[in-house]
Amino acid sequence: MAVLGQVLVASGKLDKATAQKAMKVALGQRKSLVAELVDSGAMSPLNLAQTLAQAFVAPLLDLSSIQLAALPHQLLDERICKEYQLLVLGERNHALVIATADPSNQEATEKIKFATQRNVDWVVVEYDKLVYALKAQTQAAGTPATSEFGDSAFDGREFIQAINTPSPVDTAIDDSPVVRFLQKILFDAVAMGASDLHFEPYELTYRVRFRIDGHLREIASPPPTIKERLASRIKVISGMDIAEKRVPQDGRMKLKVSPEKTMDLRVSTLPTLFGEKIVIRILDPSSAKLGIDALGYEEAEKQRLLRAIARPYGMILVTGPTGSGKTVSLYTCLNLLNQPGVNIATVEDPSEINMPGVNQVNVNDKAGLSFAVALKSFLRQDPDIIMVGEIRDLLTADIALKAAQTGHLVLSTVHTNDAPTTLTRMRHMGVQAFNIAASVILITAQRLARRLCVKCKEAFDLPKETLLESGFKEEDIDGTWKPYRPVGCTECNNGYKGRIGIYQVMPISDAIQAIILRDGSALEIAAQSERDGVKSLRASGLSKVKLGLTSLEEVLALTNE
Repeated sequence: MAVLGQVLVASGKLDKATAQKAMKVALGQRKSLVAELVDSGAMSPLNLAQTLAQAFVAPLLDLSSIQLAALPHQLLDERICKEYQLLVLGERNHALVIATADPSNQEATEKIKFATQRNVDWVVVEYDKLVYALKAQTQAAGTPATSEFGDSAFDGREFIQAINTPSPVDTAIDDSPVVRFLQKILFDAVAMGASDLHFEPYELTYRVRFRIDGHLREIASPPPTIKERLASRIKVISGMDIAEKRVPQDGRMKLKVSPEKTMDLRVSTLPTLFGEKIVIRILDPSSAKLGIDALGYEEAEKQRLLRAIARPYGMILVTGPTGSGKTVSLYTCLNLLNQPGVNIATVEDPSEINMPGVNQVNVNDKAGLSFAVALKSFLRQDPDIIMVGEIRDLLTADIALKAAQTGHLVLSTVHTNDAPTTLTRMRHMGVQAFNIAASVILITAQRLARRLCVKCKEAFDLPKETLLESGFKEEDIDGTWKPYRPVGCTECNNGYKGRIGIYQVMPISDAIQAIILRDGSALEIAAQSERDGVKSLRASGLSKVKLGLTSLEEVLALTNE
């Protein structure tokens, strides 16, 4: 048995039969024993790394805590790094400091010594994070290092088209390091499925973070000297005033990621103590055309929503926190309703998804174009369907509700925690109870939960008491299923990949209308909706846990009950 297998058996982490089986499979598939142990689920990457660090008296390092772009690239032949899956961290006392998932590999040690005439100081890291780091480093090969950013002035001789011109961003116009860095960051964000990019200046540092599956991750840390030129470049291509740095600005641009696909980017700047923070939101127009089945509605919930949008008039409200997918849900409904014989008008702040066939209006407070003003104009434009980006005040709510009562289908959003509290929130705005009862036909509350990676998720046992406390019923815990938990692999982000919707779809029944008319509380409405067969957000999330689509921790974090 290999040294690594012997160490793991001696430590009590593996039995001899499992180690021998893993060794046989690894030899047959021509891969390392570490890779086989992790891929087969015999050991988790973290457990394996901790065991080996202790056995070989080597430091244990979390690779996610370091900046890959700052690592040296010329100290060891790239072919050796690729062959043995090694990451050079630096040098110390003429020895190379190298990250590995297998410090027992004597062959790698000898090869490095022969090639470099140096000793090796091993640092143990988790296998999945090492593979991800090596992949990221390979993808970054050939791109400009952040050290390329000198102190030369920003070259702004070309103005790249902003959103108000038909041409997408032409990234070949300028080949300066700033432009190449921005181009790479944008394409990396699209490739990694990021929804937002954050460019953040601080006194001594500058960082770039991506929001992936709802969580922010630090991606790069270029030198702070780049911040002015990078901010200027972004402002130029998004049509902002490059000279104005004292007030926030908003802009838009397009990024052509392939001959067939163009992404819309919404840009926002904010003056901070040490420069302008810039956030770029990536808007994928195709997301609204995926269809209602791709959103994750259960069959009963989907049928309730389809019945509601088929009504000729009334109001449908979507509620949830920022980033919960409300806009995509609304545009998915609009995409189903968008027919040649239908007049659809939307007002948003601003419009996030461009949809041909829909008349879209952006709010412009400086010019006096508010939600309420746009709504009044819509009613003179013979609309069939109206979509209001958000109901924020009594005037907007009042006009929207009256439109819903006079033969128009109105779709909108409200920021509340769940469907029942949406009705009481409108009452607190000052809307009359009879207007709410006569207009609102359905409310959908939603959250976006991270979806478990299908390649590395693992089932595990939880005490029955824990499941009951989480909200499962006795009949749900029948022993035919187990919850899954995230593990993490090279194909995902800490055990998750993508997101799935959790929904509470509440039609306004006659019984709920009666509660509204007598000014009943959100608790009364929630109790009645449960009697009507409507699942709460927690119950909807638990059904996704039971199906193995997401983890129990994720649902508990998103649905505070």
